[in-house]
Amino acid sequence: MNVHTSSKALALPRAHPLRAVAPRAFARRAAGLLLILGLLAGTGPAPAQDAPPDAPAAVTAAPGGAGAGDAPPLQPCPASGNPAGAALPPPMPAGLGIIIRDRIRHRIGGTVTSVCRMPFGLFEAVVDGEILYVDERVNYVLAGNAFDLRTKENLTAARKEDVTRVDFKSLPLQMAVKTVRGNGTRVLAVFEDPNCPYCRRFEKDIATLDNTTIYTFLYPILSRDVSAADDSYPKSRSIWCAPDRTAAWSQVMLEGRHLAPAADSCKHPLDDILALGQKLHITGTPTLLFTDGRRAPGAIPLDEVEKRMTAAAP
Repeated sequence: MNVHTSSKALALPRAHPLRAVAPRAFARRAAGLLLILGLLAGTGPAPAQDAPPDAPAAVTAAPGGAGAGDAPPLQPCPASGNPAGAALPPPMPAGLGIIIRDRIRHRIGGTVTSVCRMPFGLFEAVVDGEILYVDERVNYVLAGNAFDLRTKENLTAARKEDVTRVDFKSLPLQMAVKTVRGNGTRVLAVFEDPNCPYCRRFEKDIATLDNTTIYTFLYPILSRDVSAADDSYPKSRSIWCAPDRTAAWSQVMLEGRHLAPAADSCKHPLDDILALGQKLHITGTPTLLFTDGRRAPGAIPLDEVEKRMTAAAP
């Protein structure tokens, strides 16, 4: 999750937060977050009288008919990264992951894609692309980073990198503004909002990135006031509908130009890109996608872009 704040001590990558991609999804996450905070503070609903984990019939579906039949199958758990000689978490009993998944859906909501037992007594659950830690009965929820002090490893960050991987080959690159520099052999995809100041800074930083093909998905998430020419959505339409999209993108981001409004008849993929970003759980701009499927949320430095592109090369 990107936090719009100023912190020189942490030196975190800058990115604009999601504001208008999917009101339903945002409202659901907000409600889920309030429920989590309520549970942690002791002000949420009373813990359900759940049956033991070996009694699947006691787990009810979420209101609205979200039963087990319409849930995607759980993804397999990764191999443990525990140090040699350290005790591994015991294997999960058959069906326990399904039970925990349905309890999460009932009490928090969202799409649960994996449930894995952790070596510190809790279960890791991936919910709508976010990593949470829950107890077996889902009476307690923790959101944050888990560290292995033996190895000094951030377990959550390592898993987050795997959880958020994308299939780069499946990206609809025809919906992106294509910029080719040099021989164009190295490939990068970026989701950006033309009104995002971090995106403008990022574009200036990578202006010297050579031998690269950059696919820029216009992602107008800051606001969608179609009546304002300088709003993210109309500005994105103007870029897409310009005679030379690549030049228009450069003029807006590097030169600060104001383009003429797009004709009403101009067809554009902005709504499809917003839906794609929601599907990929892209909640801020800029978000970089590398060819190995890894992502980087925020305006990372040029040397870090070079490093990650080299690592992603086949």
